[in-house]
Amino acid sequence: MPEDTTRRDVLKALGLGTIGATQAAAGLQFAGQEARAVTGGLGSSVDYTDDVIYQILTDRFQDGDTSNNPDGELYDPSNLTKYHGGDWRGIIQRIQDGYLTNLGVTALWISPPFENVYEIHPDYDSAAYHGFWIRDLKKPNPYFGDMSDFKELVSVAHDNDIKIIIDFVPNHSNPASETDGDGFMEEGALYDNGSFVADYDNDPNNYFRHNGGTDFSSYEDGIYRNLYDLADLDVSETYIDQYLKEAITKWLDLGVDGIRVDAVKHMPPKWQKVMMETIYNHAPVFTFGEWFLGSGQTSQRYYEFSNDSGMNLLDFRFGQKIRDVLRDRTDDFNGLHNVIQETKSEHQQVTSQVPFLDNHDMDRFTTASASTTMTDIALAVLLTSRGTPAVYYGTEQYMTGANESGNPENRKSMTSFDTSTTAYAVISKLAALRQSNPAIAYGDTQQRWINGDVYIYEREFGDNAVVVAVNRSQDTWYDINTLQTSLPGGSYADVLDGEVNGWTVSVNDDGSIDQFSFGPHTVSVWAHRGDTTTPTLGHVGPTIGTPGTTVTLGGEGFGSTQGTVRFGSTQGTVQTWSDDRIDVTIPSVAGGFYDVTVESSSGTTSTAFNGFEVLSGEQVTVRFIVDDATTETGENVYLTGNVHELGNWDTSRAVGPFFNQVEYSYPTWYYDVNVPAGQDIEFKFIKEDSSGNVTWESGSNHTYTTPTTGTAEFRTTW
Repeated sequence: MPEDTTRRDVLKALGLGTIGATQAAAGLQFAGQEARAVTGGLGSSVDYTDDVIYQILTDRFQDGDTSNNPDGELYDPSNLTKYHGGDWRGIIQRIQDGYLTNLGVTALWISPPFENVYEIHPDYDSAAYHGFWIRDLKKPNPYFGDMSDFKELVSVAHDNDIKIIIDFVPNHSNPASETDGDGFMEEGALYDNGSFVADYDNDPNNYFRHNGGTDFSSYEDGIYRNLYDLADLDVSETYIDQYLKEAITKWLDLGVDGIRVDAVKHMPPKWQKVMMETIYNHAPVFTFGEWFLGSGQTSQRYYEFSNDSGMNLLDFRFGQKIRDVLRDRTDDFNGLHNVIQETKSEHQQVTSQVPFLDNHDMDRFTTASASTTMTDIALAVLLTSRGTPAVYYGTEQYMTGANESGNPENRKSMTSFDTSTTAYAVISKLAALRQSNPAIAYGDTQQRWINGDVYIYEREFGDNAVVVAVNRSQDTWYDINTLQTSLPGGSYADVLDGEVNGWTVSVNDDGSIDQFSFGPHTVSVWAHRGDTTTPTLGHVGPTIGTPGTTVTLGGEGFGSTQGTVRFGSTQGTVQTWSDDRIDVTIPSVAGGFYDVTVESSSGTTSTAFNGFEVLSGEQVTVRFIVDDATTETGENVYLTGNVHELGNWDTSRAVGPFFNQVEYSYPTWYYDVNVPAGQDIEFKFIKEDSSGNVTWESGSNHTYTTPTTGTAEFRTTW
């Protein structure tokens, strides 16, 4: 087939343009694998909607090269707080022996690959096996391998159609103590490609913040104080800003396909937006951050960050709720459906978020006392839900363990590489479905039948549909009366081939399914692959950028002949065009929010993706400080100005609210803001009360020329 053959073309060629008959459903896994092979393997670097991510704690997966294991007290495979020997060579072996490829995962999220400290943490008797105690972001961790090993990992992964995601840690270096002084590990020491920069006790340029540890009492406190005992990097300092940008672009140049950003809740949000603009201008890749939320917790700031920063998030709302429903049984399926509705309405693009069951900071989903079938059910729900699912290593082997700092049982070494478990089969079959049916990648979620134990939902996109029926009960059957779906009439085999007690179903011509009894511990998945012929836009990535940045549009029905992509009324420059993917550059338009639409060569236009943000140019961070800004109870200080990034004088889009407790104290207010580089800007500070009433700063507008690179500070009096 020609190189520009699309997924839909492949399926049609295989006779799977419409999947309704039992024999077609049985061929679905092959169709997904064939589609991936023909359409270019890795797919998009920013659209991960049809991918499955597999998170690997590198040290705990596979020891492929014993010669790089540490000596002395750092290494003890019997101790969960010491290195066990896992490395990049071990991951390569598990790609090459088929374990990961046959599992169906298409992206590997590995531990931070950077050099870590070589000392033992005295409080936990712990080495930096996890990779989060950074010493040098520009050098590899020698216990994971050298740079040639990392390059080989990327190469082997790409040869097997697998993307590599690295964990990036810009918030801090490593543990330090403000009270113990020299001798506490390496005192947060930071190196730049082998050259010493500073440590917490030897910091003449204030590259670290020295505000003590956070008590998590406020958003500001969590940003501008140390997270636990981790030496907090001051990203408002030009050297640190440039060091972090140089580090991430260095690893991108090694072929990295994605980035997970640690602790985004604990860094200035607008600085992170500048970092995202840097990444997208250098090499656009899928990027998602960690904003931790506990069970039952929600935060409007969480959603605001997701929608404004240009970065996606680990979907803690979904992850915690699915644990409540299927692990701890403290809630039921009504609660899960409510979260799915909430996240759909709050996220600008919910399909870009990353749902999960567990990770390295949580108790494992599988418990020793529960049936492993609950893990199978949870995986089935995860892999058929909106967003890009992440599976924690060993879940397919039903690994158990609690997350405890002194004895992290949730981080045990991989116990088995058994490919015959039901969980392994569930992941493999549903990973193939994600590749072959865009309803899973892009579709909305519609509830078709629900009670506390049963959740039947449908994902629909264009002329494609997938229906998932789940019963979590251990012993109760339920009668389902006249289930309505979007499936065309016909017979549909269970995509899971009965692995979780599913069955073949007959669908009437009107999409209804006659009454049936639904047994306990059951998941059945029925899929229809249609032939969408009108442009249907499913995903846009990234969602921010400057003119000239490449944006990828995913969907279906764009047609084989090039049409037009518009940002508002202005055409972008199309680089590549196929029926399910378009690469286009942002046109030269003013900074602002634009609707993105696709018009086919026949003149049919897609529904718009709303609110794509075009930035006014390359971005830098400036700290704006205003003194003597006294306020009444309930009032806050904001910033507005004559560029898009400052709201274009629209007070409803003013930047803030400003902070006034840690770096500076009331009545001094401050905020780290992203602004266009090297431009003359005008602005004013405003006060806004809880009712939305605005008080403008008097006098002439402030004027300021922003720096062309690095960071800066502007300070004035109200």
